[in-house]
Amino acid sequence: MDDRVLNPDEARQRMEAWKGRIDRLAADTRTMSDRFQQLQVTRKDRDGMAEVTVDSTGSLVGLRLTREIERSSPDVVAATIMSTIRAAKAELADRSQEIIADTIGTESPAARAIAERIGNQLRPRDDSADTPPPPAQNRRATAADATDDDPGDEYDPKVWR
Repeated sequence: MDDRVLNPDEARQRMEAWKGRIDRLAADTRTMSDRFQQLQVTRKDRDGMAEVTVDSTGSLVGLRLTREIERSSPDVVAATIMSTIRAAKAELADRSQEIIADTIGTESPAARAIAERIGNQLRPRDDSADTPPPPAQNRRATAADATDDDPGDEYDPKVWR
């Protein structure tokens, strides 16, 4: 900006241009906020045990388990649910980044700060947290696995029905 004194018409034009930029930024920010509020991500694990839905804040809002959980130990089921939630949150972070780019852009310090905060909130802190559990190693026996010549399974506390 130069140091010269503006005439009233130039000053009015600059003020109107500045107000126009502010109004556009406010409208884009409202649009971004509305899109964030509506955002949900649903993910399924690779073995088909669980389907999770997280909302725009990363909170779990839906969980659907299939009969596949009967073939796995509770520890494997829990680890599968947790890794699926992490995957859903990572996808949510990616989609949030897209919303930021589409609405307010990525050039401003404010946009970069919002994107960084969302990424820090939703992405796992380290790579080991995103490792899914081994699928078959901790599988428990089911009634379908029992043979007729093994009556002991009926009372075996290791059999999860």
